[in-house]
Amino acid sequence: MKAKVVFVGAGPGDPELVTVRGKREIENADVIIYAGSLIHKDILKYAKDDAVLIDSHGKSRDEIFAIYENFVKEGKKVLRLHSGDLSFYSAIQEQMEFLMLRNIGFEVVPGVTSFSAASASLKREFTSPGVSQTLIITKPFGKTGKPEKESIKELSKHGATMVIFLGVHLIDDVVSELRAGYPPETPVAVVHKASWKEERIIRGTLDDIAGKVKKEDIKSQSVIVVGDVLEKSGVSKLYSETFLQAKTFTKNDNNKP
Repeated sequence: MKAKVVFVGAGPGDPELVTVRGKREIENADVIIYAGSLIHKDILKYAKDDAVLIDSHGKSRDEIFAIYENFVKEGKKVLRLHSGDLSFYSAIQEQMEFLMLRNIGFEVVPGVTSFSAASASLKREFTSPGVSQTLIITKPFGKTGKPEKESIKELSKHGATMVIFLGVHLIDDVVSELRAGYPPETPVAVVHKASWKEERIIRGTLDDIAGKVKKEDIKSQSVIVVGDVLEKSGVSKLYSETFLQAKTFTKNDNNKP
């Protein structure tokens, strides 16, 4: 086994929602670095008995980089577990660039996102014909810089479905910005710890969601979903009779999918 670093999206929480490949990588890892405050501990049951488990909570970026470098030098396979998926809000880019700079091999295994889990829990598709065909993923202004043109206030003017991460502790500010583009009766859902046993769902509108969230004392690990798709549904033409007839292909049709 070649020494390297493998980044794995651990999924939204439920240990069974890690991908098949992700589970296999966990089973084969010599060293596993995980964020104890975000990762469901049960996912570590897939690790082999002699795997070294390291909680990254409280460790600096340089300390984590040193762990990568030192264990790979020892010929170990190092696995970094990130919550949800790795493609956004995971700080993976700076880690990959460090590894490339040091000529350390690495792979990336995607995971199930928490907004996908929220969609499943809400039993709502976030894109619906004639209602919304656009999904905006964003976060409020915070410690991490963000362009003004990407403010929630500006994005809300599109009227698309919006999923907001890292904002439930700022629910009043988030709602205030959302009002710039959405009417007060717009449906809102806050999903806390999607797919966990402790999952909670708070439903409301822009008018009352802030009060409901504060009453439930939810301040972290939540996604805020905004948009008419939470209550309205369109009808897809994908499986309509006319569409199926129009899309009938022959065996030798070069245009078939």
